[in-house]
Amino acid sequence: MSNSRFFHISNSGKLDVVSSLKVAMTASKKGGYIWLDFAKPTNADLLPLISLLKLHPLSIEDCTDENQLPKIDIYENYTFMIFNAYEFTSEALLVSEVDVFIGSNFLVTVSGLDSVGHPILQGIERTIENETSLIQKGPAFLLHLIMDKVVDQKFLAIEAIEESLDHDEEVILTNLAQFDPSTLLHSRKDLLAIRKSLFHEREVLGKISRKDSAFIPEDAIYFYRDIHDHLSKFYELSETSRDLVTSLMEMYLSMINNQMSKAANQTNAIVRRLTLITTIFMPLTLISGIGGMSEYTMMTGQANWRIAYIILLAVMFIIALVNYFLLKRLERKSRDQD
Repeated sequence: MSNSRFFHISNSGKLDVVSSLKVAMTASKKGGYIWLDFAKPTNADLLPLISLLKLHPLSIEDCTDENQLPKIDIYENYTFMIFNAYEFTSEALLVSEVDVFIGSNFLVTVSGLDSVGHPILQGIERTIENETSLIQKGPAFLLHLIMDKVVDQKFLAIEAIEESLDHDEEVILTNLAQFDPSTLLHSRKDLLAIRKSLFHEREVLGKISRKDSAFIPEDAIYFYRDIHDHLSKFYELSETSRDLVTSLMEMYLSMINNQMSKAANQTNAIVRRLTLITTIFMPLTLISGIGGMSEYTMMTGQANWRIAYIILLAVMFIIALVNYFLLKRLERKSRDQD
């Protein structure tokens, strides 16, 4: 139980650390209520709560299963809720569970560890100590402070993803060859996980706002509605970021297609030039082949061979010019038709 902490909140709102679960249960009989905070507990750590706080075994089982979606379960003597905490590292988005049991005189939080091995709720007691007038009203107000802290951390993760997308956009526009499109796929996967989590968390806060839980009094509902508004805002931000991922992927593919089209156009231009040269020289090759067999000297006589080859060269030059201008005219007419 090295990562577990136990607190007693007196009627005056003072937060006192107690040494063990047994001491916490004894202190609760003197008034106030207790807060039991478990970080990465084993099933054996949580089993005593079944008899001490009358918790259902299925709720305890949900705390040790890390693949649960956010939800709320209403029991006769307590309400069980599951929320998610986000942490965005250089490698990926980490989604952890924060399980909550709230009763008339107790609050139990069960959470995991962050990327560096620290409890997710570590240090939150310093914030709670500054809200004595609030937490003295009961466990529902203490839970609000904890949930508000967890929800605020969600924005940091969403903001980090948005900054990553801004960097991807800059790389696409300035250095397309160095861009790795897999980063967009990772961002989309992270945003899908956030969207799914926020969707279910909004449902949980909606039920709380409708007063489904008897352990959250009416004067605390307004605080939870504020958290619901934050979740709705973050949900919209995640949707906007998902749309941005799609736009960046389309922009990347479009720029790649433009580069491929440019390369294809350059290849076509080279082929067109080579075709032009080949077409011009084909009749010249035929004429030079005939002239090379002395056909022209046979026409003009052996004594006039100099004149014969001058005539041959002149004819070849004229044919080349005619071919060139004819091909240019055909190419221009083809462009005009397009």
